[in-house]
Amino acid sequence: MSQKITTIGFDADDTLWQNEEFFRLTQDVFYDLLRDYADPDHLAERLLRSERKNLGQYGFGIKGFMLSMIETAIEVTDQKVPVSVIQTIIEAGQEMLSHPVHLLPHAREVIEALGQDFRLVLITKGDLLDQERKLAQSGLGEMFDAVEIVADKTPETYIRAFMRHGHGPDRAIMVGNSMKSDVVPAIEAGGWGIHVPAKFEWEVERAEAPVDHPRFRVMKDLGELEALVAQLV
Repeated sequence: MSQKITTIGFDADDTLWQNEEFFRLTQDVFYDLLRDYADPDHLAERLLRSERKNLGQYGFGIKGFMLSMIETAIEVTDQKVPVSVIQTIIEAGQEMLSHPVHLLPHAREVIEALGQDFRLVLITKGDLLDQERKLAQSGLGEMFDAVEIVADKTPETYIRAFMRHGHGPDRAIMVGNSMKSDVVPAIEAGGWGIHVPAKFEWEVERAEAPVDHPRFRVMKDLGELEALVAQLV
């Protein structure tokens, strides 16, 4: 089969399986634990500030999220946070790290269908052990030709990945829920950026959509991907 596009990259969290929803549920627990010290809106602002500050040290993922919650708890209580609160935060994080993987609608069938004609690459960022665990539990691991677990997603990330596992970014599509991490840098690398909006969006992952770019597309869900790819080939 002769085709211009030969490789399709997929994000993992909130593209193939649920992720941000569990962060939101844990945040609610965190807000409740500290309700005597600050209102939820103030805590949300302080926690987001800590997360942004700590990304360079802890990277993306649950462990960095846990440490940011602990740091925020210490700050808002003027270092008087009860040990029981710290323990509950740790337990909530551990529960997240062992939470079952829930695939999003159409994830399995679209991977199976597109894998017949295209080289599929999973490109995800976050904690190595946690991402490997989720991929193994998802049952999708064997369907990908390659897996890249990276510290961050930049245009250079996609250039390297699509050169290593395909024919370069100009012949590749990147599919993901994050405008900032999945769509914009993939397009800047020379590829196609396909946005699949998720139910929840982390503030850190927001970016302006490149609506006028000829290689930008938006889908309602993964069920539309096979037909969209057929239009682009």
